[in-house]
Amino acid sequence: MTPQPPIGGLELLGTDGWRRDMAGTRRHGAGRGRPTLEEVAARAGVGRGTVSRVINGSPRVSDRTRTAVEQAVAELGYVPNRVARALAANRADAVALVIPEPETRLFAEPYFSDIIRGVGAELADTDLQLLLTLIRTPKERQRLADYLSAHRVDGVLLVSVHADDPLPDLLEQIEMPAVLSGRRSAHESVPYVDSDNTGGAQSAVEHLIGRGRSTVATITGPLDMYVAQCRLEGYGAAVRAAGREVEPELVASADFTEEGGRRAMRQLLDQRPDVDGVFAASDVMAAGARQVLRESGRRVPDDVALVGFEDSAVARHMDPPLTSVRQATEEMGRAMVRVLLEEIEGLSDRTSKRPQMVLPTQLVRRESS
Repeated sequence: MTPQPPIGGLELLGTDGWRRDMAGTRRHGAGRGRPTLEEVAARAGVGRGTVSRVINGSPRVSDRTRTAVEQAVAELGYVPNRVARALAANRADAVALVIPEPETRLFAEPYFSDIIRGVGAELADTDLQLLLTLIRTPKERQRLADYLSAHRVDGVLLVSVHADDPLPDLLEQIEMPAVLSGRRSAHESVPYVDSDNTGGAQSAVEHLIGRGRSTVATITGPLDMYVAQCRLEGYGAAVRAAGREVEPELVASADFTEEGGRRAMRQLLDQRPDVDGVFAASDVMAAGARQVLRESGRRVPDDVALVGFEDSAVARHMDPPLTSVRQATEEMGRAMVRVLLEEIEGLSDRTSKRPQMVLPTQLVRRESS
């Protein structure tokens, strides 16, 4: 077995047969073999079980003993066998981040990269391995279901959930700890972390109406997703609060993609050429809408004011810069991990209400409105 590198840096193998990390600390090399738990125990003057308790973070060890063991571990360059520890604890030491979308969306939409960044940052100080899985076909979905049913991971983070997605129910059936980014409905039973999508959308449309726009349209996400339903609900709430009616020809459904935004904007212009304000339920769709407005000779914001949702890099780099509803996407990823770790450790009470978190949103005003 190849010796594992020390945590936190590279190793160099010296001519004297000892490994040295980048700080110059001597460690056993290939010629001496990997240091064992027994060698650490002998060096520290304690039993093998005591060393195991220290390594696994048990509180049932005195400070003096813990210091002796940690010093022996450092001097010998001992690295715990994570595979053995995981087997003994019936753990896989891994979590899966599951995104049931094609790779074209994964790399095109900042939402996913921000979620992944947050998840990775929160997992950085743990011993858990992150497995990223895309689901593009029914065959891949079944293969993942079989993999999860075998409990090859300790928990699952599920992103971009559609109403008919069977994975959340499967995870509950096999008692796999899981956390969703978003939710399938208002009655979601699986733990989740979400944004205030309804309130954020309402603030966006109120802003457009407050700027004097009389014909405000919306481009929605796919309405089999609760996030899209909530943002459409926020649009309707703002329109009705202004004493207006929600007109069907001012609502165009899309799919959270740039091309979807283009198609929806063409539809809106065909149906209501007098549109003077648009709330797009994502920055990426707003970018597509902006292209069509430019092609049709409409100026933003002079002729049509435009607002997006997410406040991603897309919003900041548009011309003109896009007014957008900021959601803390990276923090959502971090929060998902924190909730999942509690689920894995059994810290949440499964007999009571499951962990459910809704993060606030904020309208960021820029030149597009």
